[in-house]
Amino acid sequence: MSGSAEVIIYVVSDAAGDTGELVVRAAVAQFHPVQTDIRRAPFVMDVPTLERFVLQAKLSGAIVLYTLVIPHLREAMKNLAREHEVEAIDLLGSLIESLERQTGRHSRQEPGLNHVLDADYFRKVDAVEFAVRYDDAKDPSGVLKADIVLIGVSRTSKTPLSMYLAHQKYKVANIPLVPEIKAPKELFHVPVERIIGLTIGVPYLNTIRKERLKALGLPDNASYAAEDRILKELEYAEGIMKQLGCVVIDVSHRAVEETASLIMEHFRSD
Repeated sequence: MSGSAEVIIYVVSDAAGDTGELVVRAAVAQFHPVQTDIRRAPFVMDVPTLERFVLQAKLSGAIVLYTLVIPHLREAMKNLAREHEVEAIDLLGSLIESLERQTGRHSRQEPGLNHVLDADYFRKVDAVEFAVRYDDAKDPSGVLKADIVLIGVSRTSKTPLSMYLAHQKYKVANIPLVPEIKAPKELFHVPVERIIGLTIGVPYLNTIRKERLKALGLPDNASYAAEDRILKELEYAEGIMKQLGCVVIDVSHRAVEETASLIMEHFRSD
């Protein structure tokens, strides 16, 4: 791997994977501005799923960091990584084994115990459930209850951003802006400081939408990916954002984490 290549890291866990991701982020911060792609694989409870992620890591030349407290899964991961020649780091295993030797007791082998009475954890769960419930204007009333409302055309990372911000304990609703569909009236009753508009460059969105169509097995010349259609949507969205007077962030060439950091910075400064 060259020094300028993106580093891919799978965080595999039999719980939520928060611990592993925090450790990875602390480590990669020492290598800024190296690009990293952290892919979380939470709540893995069987060996076939472990093997699927190991094979994905092998294909992409990724590192695997795992926080598995269930012994047979931990052992299976160790064997799979060796078998497929994938670089894998056991974050908890050695410490758990040392504690067992020191205490003379067996670990409880229950994933996620560090979250059982953690108020922050429950706020995070509530935020994730909120993001799912009010994703993509499923229920427009959610914008009135949200900490953050994201608006923008299709494929501007509204859903991934909602989930990322939910893990930071923000309740997020998102609304797609489509010329043929009137923006929900609730949107115009939200305090403007809670609304974030997402925009994107035409060529970049054109590429993203073509890739999306290919992934769905559809021809990439559909109107969804046509530049004139994209321009029409972006102009419509820009009009709504100007009408609202909200902050607008260009997500072109920005990773979800970077855009989320800008959003959180905006809310912390208010």
